[in-house]
Amino acid sequence: MASPTRRTVVTTALATAAAGAFLPSQTAAASDTAAASPAARHHRTRALRRAHAHNDYLHPHPLHDALAHGFTSVEADIFLVDGELLVAHEATDLDPSRTLASLYLDPLLARVRANHGTVHPGYRDQVQLLIDIKTDGAAAYLELDRQLRHYRRMLTSYHHGRVRLGAITPVISGDRAARVPMEAQSTRYAFYDGRPEDLGTAAGASFVPLISSSWTDDFSWLGAGPFPAAERDKLRALVAAAHRGGQRIRFWATPDTPGPEREALWTELLAAGVDHLNTDDLAGLERFLRTHDR
Repeated sequence: MASPTRRTVVTTALATAAAGAFLPSQTAAASDTAAASPAARHHRTRALRRAHAHNDYLHPHPLHDALAHGFTSVEADIFLVDGELLVAHEATDLDPSRTLASLYLDPLLARVRANHGTVHPGYRDQVQLLIDIKTDGAAAYLELDRQLRHYRRMLTSYHHGRVRLGAITPVISGDRAARVPMEAQSTRYAFYDGRPEDLGTAAGASFVPLISSSWTDDFSWLGAGPFPAAERDKLRALVAAAHRGGQRIRFWATPDTPGPEREALWTELLAAGVDHLNTDDLAGLERFLRTHDR
């Protein structure tokens, strides 16, 4: 199903090479960006390697709206309820019909089959599915692992020290208790969303390909006025440290209200080489990246 380049196997002995497999490519297939319905538009939209759909499941058409705007990373929050993985931000919003499989895994599998091994036509890098476990971290992960095995042909996997790239890379965030069963596995179909303390650790990108952090935990600047030089230096040092280890980096809780402050902050993130820009405004980030991330 995957192309020969995505079937390349890398060993953990080659730590840098293995980690680097998770870094986004510097190219993406060019195509028209004419507006249309999600189903019609995905065949013509150039993939945006830095676009991350935060709380993706809150959009009118989960997954499909993000892909129609060219996004290459989407985020879904999950709860384990009576043996099923339900997608919602709060427990009060749970709906038994909104499962991870029905909203994400099954549609992604259909896309990969229709596009001969890729999510976006012509886009040969991995699309990230960031799965935020809200509660019961260890138990929810074990059920998630059981379900992911049914989709393993399209997934990036880890097997006895080797990483095999697929069309989709699941990354597990949220309840940190999921880390324990994940680290114990010799074969898995998901990876771990680390924190700044995971930069340069022995776990490496074969376990922690993504480093995420709250913007407001590390920085006071929210886009108004000049970016303080010390904070710019700190941002670039964090990005450089992640990239040295073959890891990607993302900040949540960045300002997301349309306006000059958001654009100023996005501009600094782009200039620093941050790998994923976080938003709930799909059209707004698409416009920004198509203008500024050439």
